[in-house]
Amino acid sequence: MTSSSNLRRLRVAGVSIWLDTLSRELLDSGGFAELIRDWGVTGATSNPTIFAKAITSSDRYDDQLRSLAARGERDLQELFFSLALDDVRAAARLLRETHVQSQGSDGFISFECTPDLADDTEATVSQAVSLWQRLGLANVMIKVPGTAAGLPAIEELTRRGVNVNVTLLFSVERYEQVIDAYLRGLSARAEAGGPVDHVTSVASFFLSRIDTKADALLAEDSPLRGQLAIASARAAYQRYRAKFTGPSWQRLRELGARPQRPLWASTGTKNPAYSDVRYVSELIGPDVISTMPEQTLRAFADHGVTARTLDADPAGADRILAATAGAGIDLGAVTAELEREGVRSFCDSYHQLLDCIARRLTTVAAG
Repeated sequence: MTSSSNLRRLRVAGVSIWLDTLSRELLDSGGFAELIRDWGVTGATSNPTIFAKAITSSDRYDDQLRSLAARGERDLQELFFSLALDDVRAAARLLRETHVQSQGSDGFISFECTPDLADDTEATVSQAVSLWQRLGLANVMIKVPGTAAGLPAIEELTRRGVNVNVTLLFSVERYEQVIDAYLRGLSARAEAGGPVDHVTSVASFFLSRIDTKADALLAEDSPLRGQLAIASARAAYQRYRAKFTGPSWQRLRELGARPQRPLWASTGTKNPAYSDVRYVSELIGPDVISTMPEQTLRAFADHGVTARTLDADPAGADRILAATAGAGIDLGAVTAELEREGVRSFCDSYHQLLDCIARRLTTVAAG
């Protein structure tokens, strides 16, 4: 066994451990199976940047690309889907036992809608439904960005019974809107007589990017540096607990509905002055997911400390957010900029990925 007691304690505390990467090399080498078996990993996520790195840095996709080209496939997006969805299916198979043992609450792999659709509700719904149907697996989630256009898409996809991982969340206010969209979708599905017991969703709150952006606006000696992301996540968790209680939620719960669990994303520490496990250790509590790069996972296994930190001081999070505003930081502007930057970054990765596939297609066809 390679796993440490630190990871076991983290899971006992109510945190699901998901891996923030996916590649054919990780799957083919048995590395992903090992992380599930020996390191407590119960899920994984992917995004355009992750797949761009996986496909551009490996020749493991060349044979499949050659086969697709021989059948006449030339559409770059379809080639990407063919390559990436096979990886998603393989990961889902490895996570299937976890999904069954958790009675459908864990063991998921996520695949993202193409980021060029982030501001197009109808196109997002259409592509998400198509991807969901192509995969045809209960332990898959389709990632949808939590943009203004993403909110009605989340509601509609939930109404249709699609598992949604809401991504690129930075603000507590947008997070509340995402929860409301999920609840509206569930309610509409239930009112139409559709089953809600198999619909699962998570909301991915991005962390280290918040501190990187906010720290650049704060004085070097400000005690608020490195505090905003964790305070925001803790405030979001309080919204989660409040939203999934009360009579309206109880009615859905009696039908088997599941709460939309918070997921902590962007947990790799970018500032070397901060602990390399701070975005994991400072956000430990029941019913959450921490998705980690492999480096962060191994770091927590080595020296992470488990304590219930997520809701230990709810008022403290509010004080930090208030103090940030008092220091002249417009949090709404910061998080709106982060959302736009996130969409642009994923779009850039996606277009680089398509360019790489086009070049690789030429190479394998010539070979």
